[in-house]
Amino acid sequence: MSQGVRAGQASAVLVLLPGAKMHPDDVIRAGWHDILREAGLDLDLHVPDLHLDPAGQVDALAHLANEHLASLRQRYARLWLGGISLGGLLALLQAQRDPAGLQGLCLFAPYPGSRLTTNAIERAGGLEAWVPDDAQRDDVEFQLWLNLREGRPSLPSFLGFGRDDRFAGTMRPLAQRLSRSTVHEVPGGHDWSAWDPLWLTCLAWLSEHGVGKR
Repeated sequence: MSQGVRAGQASAVLVLLPGAKMHPDDVIRAGWHDILREAGLDLDLHVPDLHLDPAGQVDALAHLANEHLASLRQRYARLWLGGISLGGLLALLQAQRDPAGLQGLCLFAPYPGSRLTTNAIERAGGLEAWVPDDAQRDDVEFQLWLNLREGRPSLPSFLGFGRDDRFAGTMRPLAQRLSRSTVHEVPGGHDWSAWDPLWLTCLAWLSEHGVGKR
């Protein structure tokens, strides 16, 4: 299931990937569609249900690319990609693999990987010193950090999270690796208390980055 706002009427679309155990209806209940409509931006919101879970990330990326992005690129002149939590991780991975046609990223508390991943990199002496083994190169969480070290993706990026988010300590260095990022920290944790106000800030950021009014 996917949900959109006046699908096909805008010239731009934001594909927003929900987090693990989240569905498009969660975004509707949070009022994000209504807020976008009130903002009057020339932007549709497409929220696909990728049935996200940590074990299904690779399949989710293939589904995203083949079942959603391919058709949306034909319907819209400009395509933005974003996500919440695990959806943010997938958005980053997709942008690293295939940035063609993407205007930029809108990331809400993007999941930076498990402690097993980030601790392994730290034990190796940090991201610059870390030499991934074959198993790590095949793991999507390690791929995220390897690609970040190589400067990918190089896209305008909005990245916001709550100061009390349990992943905040790792999201900060992640944000530093995005060379064209705008970072916002707000009160709140890894939940809607932070994401709701960040949505308003993100819409303003999109307006500053070329998304006009209807």
